[in-house]
Amino acid sequence: MAEENINQGETEEPKKEESPKSENETKKEQENKAENAEKDNKLWAVLSYLGVLVIIPLLAKKESKFVQFHVKQGLVLLVGWVLSWLPFGPIIAIIVFVFSIMGIINVLSGEMKKLPLVGDLAEKINL
Repeated sequence: MAEENINQGETEEPKKEESPKSENETKKEQENKAENAEKDNKLWAVLSYLGVLVIIPLLAKKESKFVQFHVKQGLVLLVGWVLSWLPFGPIIAIIVFVFSIMGIINVLSGEMKKLPLVGDLAEKINL
């Protein structure tokens, strides 16, 4: 009788079986991760065109070809910003500013398009 009282007082909870994720859910998760990584890389790549801030993605995102492509162009533009301190600098500064805007537009559209003049110089940089 004592055993019956003990067993009656305890109720066993049914075990919840986890259903395996369907292929669609797994694909959606992978797409979301890829989308988030792409957005993250875009933010890093935009930093490449903001002067000295090019150093941040240069050091932080070495594994991303997309970011490194834009870092190389950003480094060339950084040299342009330095050259803008010379006597004919205002002209260089305007050109570098326009190229920076073009680079940011390319990043936000997800393209790895070479900037005029800058792209050819950037290809010569080995990181």
